[in-house]
Amino acid sequence: MSLQDNIDRAGGPLALLRGNNFDVRGAFAYPAEHTNWREEQRAWKDTAVLFNQTFHMLDLYISGPDVVRLLSDTAINSFANFRAGIAKQYVAVNDEGLLIGDAIVVALSDTEVNVVGREWALEWLQFQAEKGGYDVEIVAEPPTRGSGGKRFYRWEVEGPAAGDILEAAADGEVPPIKFFHTAKVSIAGHEVWVLNHTMAGVPGEKTSGFEFFGPAEHEDDVIDAIVRAGEAHGMLRGGARSYLSAGAESGWLGPCTVAAIYTSESMREYREWLPTETWQNISVGVTTGSFHPERIEDYYVTPWDYGFGRIVKFDHDFIGRAALEEMAKNPPRQKVWLIWDLEDTKRVLVDSELGSGVTPKPLPWPSDLGRDQILVGDKLVGVTGFHGYTVNLEGWVSLASIDSALAVDGTEVEILWGDWDGGKSNILVPEHRQTRIRARVSVDSPMA
Repeated sequence: MSLQDNIDRAGGPLALLRGNNFDVRGAFAYPAEHTNWREEQRAWKDTAVLFNQTFHMLDLYISGPDVVRLLSDTAINSFANFRAGIAKQYVAVNDEGLLIGDAIVVALSDTEVNVVGREWALEWLQFQAEKGGYDVEIVAEPPTRGSGGKRFYRWEVEGPAAGDILEAAADGEVPPIKFFHTAKVSIAGHEVWVLNHTMAGVPGEKTSGFEFFGPAEHEDDVIDAIVRAGEAHGMLRGGARSYLSAGAESGWLGPCTVAAIYTSESMREYREWLPTETWQNISVGVTTGSFHPERIEDYYVTPWDYGFGRIVKFDHDFIGRAALEEMAKNPPRQKVWLIWDLEDTKRVLVDSELGSGVTPKPLPWPSDLGRDQILVGDKLVGVTGFHGYTVNLEGWVSLASIDSALAVDGTEVEILWGDWDGGKSNILVPEHRQTRIRARVSVDSPMA
């Protein structure tokens, strides 16, 4: 049995996805909050926060002489200089140039990589490895609920004190680590991989965030050392609620992806390869919001919709290259932040919580996935994918894909707030009525 069998049995991809809605908050094996999500958000701006990333993502370990060739043949970005000590974002599209998914690739050596992320891009990578006859071996470690089964622990320290905490926790001197590069550092007597990157804000001159990972049997010793080093800097542990809200500042739309795999005849072989239990059976936000098209294709996006256009490189041949070469001449939509109007936000906040009768949809505390219409007048000009609040922004923002001509700082739009059917098909919200929320476009993160 395969994904294609499930689509046929359900009566089409939309029927399948809308019949299997999933609350992404249930994917995390650790507490929703360690202190409270507001303090945890503030910590990544003022001090530091510690997140556990071990369990909720799929890990692929790919080894062999064709590792780099496999990545290069299937990614929109270049792997020309990829080698040990480097990490990259991996972004894959279908042959029409439409997004399948993204992940992070870390080179453990020149012939072994660890690919980490949600299933969309990783299952595609596995399929291509098998179909293309690449000389590689793949070990897959699926997400777990915290019951072990992972080769590596994986944690993140985020915030302006991150570099000082790393230096205090290390057994010796920490070498300079360029952004999206790795180095091996000794902590509590154990070798630890450290990746310099940031997931909440923007990279600065000094390390503003680092991911660290190593053999699972060393986890307790290493975490104890990091926690002790963080105490002097006011570091807090972060829970699932604050972790999921970080996208409001970083701008990552990856969890919102509807992989462009469900309708093209050229993708049928892949659909028939995917097992029945694949993540591709699950809706992530497709049933929520005011955007409710009758075609699954209307959920598909280009790399530019999600901010990946900047990393498209035509220095190599890859799946979807010809389509992207044409698309690059005039991308139809771009990723932006929509900063909600404060007065409209207050109105919806008060009416939804204290109003009588059928009120507006409650606001997400602190974040949620949802596809809402973006309007100029009555014209649809874009679609949201994520709504979030952080204390650092002091308000709500949406991440969205919007017509390229409107992707200009200060452009005024409206969000049609509320589910297409008033919440009747969404058990996570009460019955409600739709309303409009004014917003203005910001091309870059409001935290930049």
